[in-house]
Amino acid sequence: MAKTATKSARKPAAKAAVKPAAKAAAKPTAKAAAKPATKATAKAASGAKAKPAKKPGVKLSMLKPSVNNMTVRVFARAAGLDAAETDAWGHTRSPEFMARNPAHLTPMIEDKGLPRGVLWESCAIMQYLSNKHGLEKFYPKAPAKRAMIDSAMFYLVGTLYPYVARATYPFLGFPQYAGEVGHSDAHPDKKSEAQKAAMAAIAEPLEVFHSFFRDGKPFIGGKNPSIADIRLAATLEFLAVIDYPLPKWAKDYVAAVEKKLGKAYSEPAGDVRGYIAHVKSQAKA
Repeated sequence: MAKTATKSARKPAAKAAVKPAAKAAAKPTAKAAAKPATKATAKAASGAKAKPAKKPGVKLSMLKPSVNNMTVRVFARAAGLDAAETDAWGHTRSPEFMARNPAHLTPMIEDKGLPRGVLWESCAIMQYLSNKHGLEKFYPKAPAKRAMIDSAMFYLVGTLYPYVARATYPFLGFPQYAGEVGHSDAHPDKKSEAQKAAMAAIAEPLEVFHSFFRDGKPFIGGKNPSIADIRLAATLEFLAVIDYPLPKWAKDYVAAVEKKLGKAYSEPAGDVRGYIAHVKSQAKA
């Protein structure tokens, strides 16, 4: 009887004393400790991704009317590189510019990681920035795919663009490159002949991009524009100044690049198109 009485007396008292005290003490401290941890871990538990680190800005010296410069301007925007642009029109022969860039060419980027601090040539700039920031969407790492992008760009620079420059630069008021007929002391008739021959020669290398490099794909890069596509689309912009009859596929191709890249393409292209419109209006006046 003593044990029974003791147990029945102890249990209610113990439970009554312990439970409220435990609840009162435990609940506030548990909530207070749990809340910060819950908020901190909620995103991780739900699978939410952290914001990617912003890519560092690029210092870019450029000329707005140029498709070579347009190429890098488009790429920098499309890649989210937040380029700080400086219009170098009229300054590329200044002592300050020449001290950094003896070739006096644009586009030119400045980057501390470069051996000489600066880099020019549009294709080289896009390759460098793609490699530095891991932009495989524009410049794949796979050797075979990368080789095709490189081949397309080098073919453009070495074959198609010289024809485009020879055909369009006299109308645009741009100086010819060294080695071009327009840069020589040849008779104006000879220069005119060379210009007409270049216009006639454009069709063949242009078709190579259609039949070989694209080969039924939307872009040279496949489903998305690569750095070679950006370079080609920009180059074709200059042909408007001579009213070159682009084949339908080429018109559709440029429109597709612009649609895919949006403002990244249309804003720099607007500067080139505006300049061409100005040149053509001056010629008619």
